Amino acid sequence: MELMSIGKFAKALGVSTHTLRVWHKEGELIPQSVTKGGTRYYSAAQLNDFTNKGEIVRAKKVVGYARVSTQSQKDDLENQIINIKSYMFAKGYQFDIITDIGSGINYNKKGLKELIRLINNREISRVVILYKDRLIRFGYELIEYFCLLNGVELEIIDSSEKSKEKELTDDLIQIITVFANRLYGSRSKKTKQLIDGVTDVTNQKNTDNTD
Repeated sequence: MELMSIGKFAKALGVSTHTLRVWHKEGELIPQSVTKGGTRYYSAAQLNDFTNKGEIVRAKKVVGYARVSTQSQKDDLENQIINIKSYMFAKGYQFDIITDIGSGINYNKKGLKELIRLINNREISRVVILYKDRLIRFGYELIEYFCLLNGVELEIIDSSEKSKEKELTDDLIQIITVFANRLYGSRSKKTKQLIDGVTDVTNQKNTDNTD
């Protein structure tokens, strides 16, 4: 019986070798043979059985996710989409695009919730983002692990890209606002003073940086 290497088998299914290793670990797709050195081999029968169960992995799409914090950043959002599409076209991915306009610390965004649903249902094979904090500001590692558990690749195009200082400032103010509201109440004078103070300091710093 002729066996296929993990690379050849992954290509036939349209997934990565990393995904096959995850499925092996979870018992979802066990290789036909594993050598003492840990090399995995798969059979043509496994390929047929797996695709005939209605689990045609080849049909799973890739999702590109793009996000900005505010409506005023729509041009940046469009640039993200263009860059992500160009990258995925070059890779030969079959893809959809999900977008969000909202803070990086807001987990209740419509697009993010749809993305989590797709990952949880294993309806996609890969998530592509332009840079790391476009997905979420805090908790990226948790979502990364969630993807791993569901056999979904999380692919970052540019690992060196940093957020603009204005966006970081907005997220910081939002965090302080949430905690101040809980400590003093949303209508408290202390809450307003604290938020106004942080806003004034950050605005002054941004002004100094542009001089």
